[in-house]
This record gives sequence, structure tokens and C-alpha cells, in this order.
Amino acid sequence: MNVLSQNVKFDADLLRKYDQPLPRYTSYPPATELTEDFEQADFKAAIAVGNYKKTPLSLYCHIPFCESACYFCGCNTVITPNKILAEPYLNYLIRDIQRVASLIHHERTVQQLHWGGGTPNYLSLRQVEALWYALNHCFDFDDDAEISIEVNPRFLDRDYLFALKDLGFNRISFGIQDFNLQVQQAVNRIQPEEMLFQVMDWVRDAGFTSVNVDLIYGLPYQTLETFKSTVNKTIQLNPDRIAVFNFAYVPWLKPIQRLIPQEALPLAEEKLRILQMSIEELSNNGYVFIGMDHFAKPNDELAIAQQQGQLHRNFQGYTTKPKSDLLAFGMSSISMLHDVYVQNHKRLKNYYQAINSDELPIEKGVKLNQDDVVRRTIIMELMCQFQLSPDKIEEKYHLHFDGDFAEYFQREQLQLRLLEADGLIKLSPNQIEVTPSGRLLIRNIAAVFDVYLRERANIGYSKAI
Repeated sequence: MNVLSQNVKFDADLLRKYDQPLPRYTSYPPATELTEDFEQADFKAAIAVGNYKKTPLSLYCHIPFCESACYFCGCNTVITPNKILAEPYLNYLIRDIQRVASLIHHERTVQQLHWGGGTPNYLSLRQVEALWYALNHCFDFDDDAEISIEVNPRFLDRDYLFALKDLGFNRISFGIQDFNLQVQQAVNRIQPEEMLFQVMDWVRDAGFTSVNVDLIYGLPYQTLETFKSTVNKTIQLNPDRIAVFNFAYVPWLKPIQRLIPQEALPLAEEKLRILQMSIEELSNNGYVFIGMDHFAKPNDELAIAQQQGQLHRNFQGYTTKPKSDLLAFGMSSISMLHDVYVQNHKRLKNYYQAINSDELPIEKGVKLNQDDVVRRTIIMELMCQFQLSPDKIEEKYHLHFDGDFAEYFQREQLQLRLLEADGLIKLSPNQIEVTPSGRLLIRNIAAVFDVYLRERANIGYSKAI
């Protein structure tokens, strides 16, 4: 065993043992449980509950367009260099926003806004401004709201970045994946090192509050040595947050991945060495391991929120806004309310047709029962805080328990004891604590409480490592 930092320990044997396909638990139940057998009235009822409670809002806008395809991508995208398609989409997107906003009480304020994709900077600055002003006309934003956007550095210049900052965006994210040219060529995303450093200089000059960059390990032609170079260059960029994602090779779900040379993918042992090195390098250079695949500087909001027990997860990943309802706009986007999740149509044609019919463009959804809500709380506590107090769960949901925590989760007790025997958790009457060895396998620990996984095991999920 090798201690990597104060809060994570690398055990290769355990990682191999537990390396299996599992949900990422950005929600519970997972998005795979959304079905077309869903009543839109349940979505409206959930909005009404939020209106009554004056629940704050997080907003997400999906811009699906990309000029070219990245072969590793698992997002819902529309690949076209013909930017004329963006204008009608923008019009429909604004109508979508206006339709949902008409259901929202005017006293509910927005704490968080994120634009994702696709490539949000596919839009012209005129289109960016049109969407920005539509959102601000429909919703009331907190003065200190977190306003973030994903950008593709290949299609970016200094003026565009400064215009985003002047408009009101204060956080920005962009994908690096890998600095190595051979890897970039294999996944069809060539980004010269000089360009990435130039974009970071522009971002800092513009005055963005926080910068996040994404890396991916497990891509073709990656080795321990080449990815160590990528990690060290990323550290030189000095971003506030770094995500190091495990590449999910699922060509049966994402046919574009068939263009990746499978024989060039690193073997499992090499991936483990890459992961270990990445955690060591980032930890030794001042980044805090937040969980799953995220790292942040100690003074970053994510690190502070975790220390205070206020970290949360939603469909955008880790967030510091645990008490907000997430409203998502655009094709394929997923809204997340207290007891309802809904996903918009994944095809442009269907998305447009629903809006033209003056309907909510919802394709599928799920209404959570009380057991779902209890289990969601448990899973999110484990995923975000790496510990759980059964007493607090009993206190919060005492009216719904038949007996105490141990009795309600009697089936799970055996699995928990097996995890404890392997050193992934420590059990006591008043706490479940994830050990340093267990932090890299937090998905496996959370999965103990996932009743849906028992019935539909391994349905297209990526592996834990």
C-alpha cells in the first residue's frame, strides 16, 4: 500500500477486485431509471412544492452543437460546422425557458447557472447575449450567483472570453483531456500546448473567479510517462479545479467511439498506474481530493464545502448548492427537483415539436417514492462527505422507518460488513466512515444502498476505475 495524501490511499489489489460497472451517482435513482411512462403533472406538482417553499434555483442550458466530433465524447451532441442550425435552436431554447419560467414563483432566486454542451461557445456573441438576457428577464439572480460556462479552447479568442466575463460569467471550464499529440490525433481533438496556455492566460486576464479543466485517462496511446507529462503541464496551468475522468469505452452506446483504435487503449494495469500517479502528483502539488475524480485547491468552494459537510451532487457533478432545484433547458437536459427528475427530448425534431405544441418538451422522467428519497440522502452523504450518521438518518426520516436504521437496511448490513472486512469502511453504531482505501471505490460503497442495481445490474455503466 502507498499513502498518497492524508485522505486517500491506493490499494491496487482492492481496486482490481472492485473494478466493475456502476452508476456515477450524480443522482439517485440513476438516470437509467427515467421512463416514458411519466406524467407531466408530477413535474408541475414538484415545481408547485418548490414555489411554496421558495426553494432556490440552479439553471442549466444545453447547447448541443459541435463543429467536429471528439471520439471519446459521451454527451448528447449535434455535430455540424453549419452554424445556421444554432439560430432556430436558440429560439426554441428561449421558448422552453419562458414556458417553464411561467410556472415558477417570482420570489425564487437563481443561485447557480451553467451552460454546457456540446460547445456553448459554438454560439456567436450576439446569440450568447440573446440567451443571457432571456434568462435574466425570466429569472431573478442572486448578486453572488455562480455563473459558469464550458468552452472549447480550439474555437475561442481573447475578445470572446472578455465578453463572457463582462456579461456576467464568473466561472469557466474547458477540456484538455491530454497534452500528447498522438493521443489527441487518435481522439480527433488536436489542441496545441501553446494554445491551451494562451487560453489560460486570457481567462486569468479576464478575471474569472474559478477555472476548471478536465483530463481523461484510459485514452488510446496513453502511458504512465506520457500522462505524467500531461498532469505536470496541467499543474503548471494552475487551474482552481481539475477533473481526472476515467474514459468510459462504451461503443455499443456511443457508436462514435468505434473510430478509436481499441488495440491502442491502455491495459487495466497501466490505467491503475496512471490513476495512482495522477493522485500522487496532484496531492503533492496542493490539490485536495474531493471525491470520485475531482481535485480542488484548498481555498476553493468545493474543498471548503466538503470540510463543512455541505458538498452535494447533481447531474452536473459536485456542487456547493445542495438545497436548490435544478431546472434544465434544451434538448436531452435533465431537471432535478426534490422528488421528480425529468429529461427533455433527445432529438431536435421531437424537442421542437413539443414546444410548438405548447407542451413541456419532456421525453421521460421518474417520480421518487419515500424509499428513494431516503436512499438518495444516504448515497449522496457517502459520495460527498465520505461518512454517514445512521442516527441522523433515523432522526430525519423517523416517520418512515419501520424500526431503526439497521433493521430498515437489514439486507445491506451483510454487504457493509464485507466492505469493512476489505478495509473500505469502518462501522460503528453511530457512523459509517469511508477509509482512505475506500475513497477511490466510493461508487462501490454507495451501490450497497442502490435497490435498482440489484434488478438491472451493469446496464451500460462505466467501470468504477
